Amino acid sequence: MRFQKIIIALIIFLPVLIGIFFASSSPERSGLPGTHFRKLAVVKVNGLIAESNHTVAQLKSYRQDRNIAGVLLRIESQGGGVAPSQEIYNEVNLYREQSKPLVVSMGNLAASGGYYIAAPAQRIFALPGTVTGSIGVTFSSPLVRELTEKIGIEFRTFKAGSYKDIASPHREMTDQERDIINDLLKDTHEQFIDDIANARGLDRKKVEQFSDGRIFTGRQALQYGLIDYLGGFEDAIDYLLTSTGLPQNARIVEQDKSRSFFSSLLSDITKDLFPYLSSLFKPAGVYYLFSPGM
Repeated sequence: MRFQKIIIALIIFLPVLIGIFFASSSPERSGLPGTHFRKLAVVKVNGLIAESNHTVAQLKSYRQDRNIAGVLLRIESQGGGVAPSQEIYNEVNLYREQSKPLVVSMGNLAASGGYYIAAPAQRIFALPGTVTGSIGVTFSSPLVRELTEKIGIEFRTFKAGSYKDIASPHREMTDQERDIINDLLKDTHEQFIDDIANARGLDRKKVEQFSDGRIFTGRQALQYGLIDYLGGFEDAIDYLLTSTGLPQNARIVEQDKSRSFFSSLLSDITKDLFPYLSSLFKPAGVYYLFSPGM
């Protein structure tokens, strides 16, 4: 009798156990791509590009996640440091090698390094009035010699190496030092031009013609082949949905960068009231940066 009850129980509950097993091996749980679980991701780059770790980590995570069908990179940036811009550029370029669509949507401003990181994207969208371009390099270093002299402060520098204190804020540069800085800028500019030409599939000589730091509207950039379509954020999302075969109600995910209340407040104030304030306090160095008046 007891044996019969066990057999009956197995008959009743075995289908349930099998269903649970297959549910635990579903595409979402196992990481296998399945239409029902696939989604899009949004990554945002806002303001001065001073570091790349957070952006690269997000892009890498979404690139390796097989449930993420495509990524939209939203750029609202005047550019920034050369090295962090190059690190983001390299990660965006990896999407091409993996054949996972990454599309850029430009906001009001995506210039210099902000354009540079967009270049390897599968498609670039900009509004007609978006400010972009500014393919050039800057080197800035403050000079406070007259100020320190007025307040009676003298700086003494001891060095081993003729150019060890090059671009010191406490003295004028020599002609030889200016030549070194100019050579550095020229090489970095050449890298910028090469990367844009390669990423956009443009003739290098053609890129050289407008790589003098000039800025463009989105409409002008389209004529030069720097972008692909005129459109906004939603247009870029629609393109991704179509290219990935996802429905209009597909889920869109975005990571929030955790910030303290005060850092968040300061960032918002800077962004809203002083768009270029961060450029005033950047350390000396080489930049892919659009900074009017600097």
